[in-house]
Amino acid sequence: MSTTTLETATPGRALRIGLWTAQIVLAFVFISAGFVKLTTPILQLAAMMPFAGEYSETFVRSVALVDLAGGIGILLPALTRILPRLTVLAALGCSVLQVFAFVFHISRGEAATTPLNLVLLALALFVLWGRNSKAPIAPRQF
Repeated sequence: MSTTTLETATPGRALRIGLWTAQIVLAFVFISAGFVKLTTPILQLAAMMPFAGEYSETFVRSVALVDLAGGIGILLPALTRILPRLTVLAALGCSVLQVFAFVFHISRGEAATTPLNLVLLALALFVLWGRNSKAPIAPRQF
């Protein structure tokens, strides 16, 4: 195969399915986490997530908004094909957030919670790689 053929080859079906699956899982997790952190009273939230009772409500609610933005951004622009490049940026943001969350939990002695951070980081990096270079989504033509 020539280089030109390789460059214009369409991504495989398995890759596209894997990317959409990862995006849906990430959206579900981040939107759910954000919604819970945003709507649950702090005392009740602290029973589920100890950090919520040890930091300001502003901090906790801000993290919730970041979670919501990441979850929406990783899926909605790709689904609508309106500014789909935002999906790549959301994947980058979710990746950075998971690195920070991993470090945060380790620093608090909460290593038991870090496997989820690592799984979410791997999924976000997969979406970042896939939607940036292997299977980008073309913007909608109006």
